[in-house]
Amino acid sequence: MTNLEKIVAFGHVNVSCIHNSTIEITKENYLTSKGTCVLGINSSKACSDLDLKLKQKIWDGARIEVVIQVEDFKDNFHGFGSKLLPLSHESDLVFRKSDFICDRTVLINCSKSSSDLNRNLVKSLTSSNKEIKLTFKTTI
Repeated sequence: MTNLEKIVAFGHVNVSCIHNSTIEITKENYLTSKGTCVLGINSSKACSDLDLKLKQKIWDGARIEVVIQVEDFKDNFHGFGSKLLPLSHESDLVFRKSDFICDRTVLINCSKSSSDLNRNLVKSLTSSNKEIKLTFKTTI
C-alpha cells in the first residue's frame, strides 16, 4: 500500500459518531450535539487542501483505504473516488456510504459510516482533545 496523505484532527466532548451514512472531519473548532457524523474537529486539511496526487487518484475512481488511529485504537474503511467529485470545500471532508456527491464529499460508497467505527476509539475522543491521525492509502 502506498500512503497518499496524512491528516490530523482532534476529538471533542460532543463526538458521538452515531450517523448511519457518513463520517465527517472538519476544520471548524467546535462541534454541537447535532453533528452526529463528526469524528474530529480542527482538521489540518479539508477537501480543497488535499494533495494533488491524492485528488488525482480520487478523480481516477481509485479504491482508497482510510486508516484512523487514536493512541492505541485503530480502525479503517475504504471508499471510492469519482471524476465527478469537486473536492473544493474549504472546511470539511465527508466520507459517504452512498454515492451522493457535493463539494464536501471526499469518497463515496464507503464501507463504514461513523456508527460503524470502533466504539472504544470513538469513546476515547470524547474524554479530551485527543489527536486523530487519518492516513489515505491505495494499492494502485
